[in-house]
Parts: sequence; C-alpha cells; structure tokens
Amino acid sequence: MSDFSELESKINYNFKNKSLLFLALTHSSYANEHSLVSNERLEFLGDAVLELAMSKYLYNNETQDEGILTKKRAKLVCENALNIYASKIDFNKYILLGHGEEATGGRNRKAIIADALEALLGAVFLDGGFDKALSLVLNLFVPYINEALKNQDYKSILQEKLQSEKRSIHYEIVKESGLPNDKTFEAIVYMDEIIMGRGIGKSKKEAEMEAAKNALEKEAR
Repeated sequence: MSDFSELESKINYNFKNKSLLFLALTHSSYANEHSLVSNERLEFLGDAVLELAMSKYLYNNETQDEGILTKKRAKLVCENALNIYASKIDFNKYILLGHGEEATGGRNRKAIIADALEALLGAVFLDGGFDKALSLVLNLFVPYINEALKNQDYKSILQEKLQSEKRSIHYEIVKESGLPNDKTFEAIVYMDEIIMGRGIGKSKKEAEMEAAKNALEKEAR
C-alpha cells in the first residue's frame, strides 16, 4: 500500500485505518486495472458529510436567512469550489489513476479531483467521526470560501435569472463520445422548451456548466 503520510500531514489527520485513505484516493480506472474497490461509495458518503459540515459552519457564522444560506452553501460545495480547496494542497497528485486515465489528463480533471476530495472526507468521517471531518473542512476549506464564492457558477446564475422571469430550466446530455476512460459530453440547456445554450466538457457537470455559460453569453449580446 502506498505511503500517503505527506497528505496526512497536509490535512493534519493521521488515519488509524490506512486502508480507508487508500480507498478514498482510488479512482475507478485504477480500481479496474488492479481488481480493487473504487472510491465511489466513499464519495457518496463524503458528499453528505461535506454538506452537513458546511451547513454547520454557515449556521454558526452567518446571519442570513435560510434561502441565502442555501445558495451560499451550494456555491461552497460545488465541483469548482472543491477544486479550489484541493489546489491548495496539491491534492490531485495523490489520486490513484489507471494508466489510460493518467495518459488522457485525468489528474487535472475537475470531476475526478472533486469526487476524490469528497471521498477523503467520507474516509475521515468513518475513521475519526464527524468532528474530525468538520475540522478538516474548517482548516482546509473555510479559509478559501471567499475565493470559492467569487468563482463563477454559471448554472446558479442562469437558474436565478430564469426563476426571476418565472421560466423553467432543464439540462440534457445529448451526446457522449470517446473511450470509457476519456469521454466527452455535450449538454443542452433549455428554457421551457427553447434551447438556450450548448456546452462540451469532460464530465456531465462540466458540459452543463459550459451550456449555462453559453446561454448567459447569448443573453448578454
């Protein structure tokens, strides 16, 4: 098993069960190549842990009403925000990737980095409990929340704009191409039944974000 003591030092948490840390960093491409379990279930758990931890921080430190806090939390736990937090500790260099994923730029893929960071939170939660996971969020995420809040979340901006106009909005993935470990997605965003924008990305989330950005750019013209 790999030695991730440097990462443990950066997050100020030493795992009692090192296999949980290894699991958190194991992308599905690496798992498939080595007949291992991937970090996908831990990511599911970590997503909930992150939302609760950030909710507790906002509740204790902000005075806005529930609606504003909900929007702020969404910006602070989204894929883009997670990539900002991850960049502060060079987190992507610790992720275990398969050869194909590595060769096609997976180490810099936002979705992979965000998912692994959520999985790490899930692992800390299982190994040390919620207070330890909360400490990780407070120490490594919270110092950069202003940067995360300034980061453009085009989907949220478009959602708020269209809601104010009492319009409905939905996204559709219309195309997938490429090899299983190097897929490209194309998304369309609809206002009611009118196509507002198109976007392409290396994950479904990224494609949807690009579609929202495209829609906003059209509106600004």
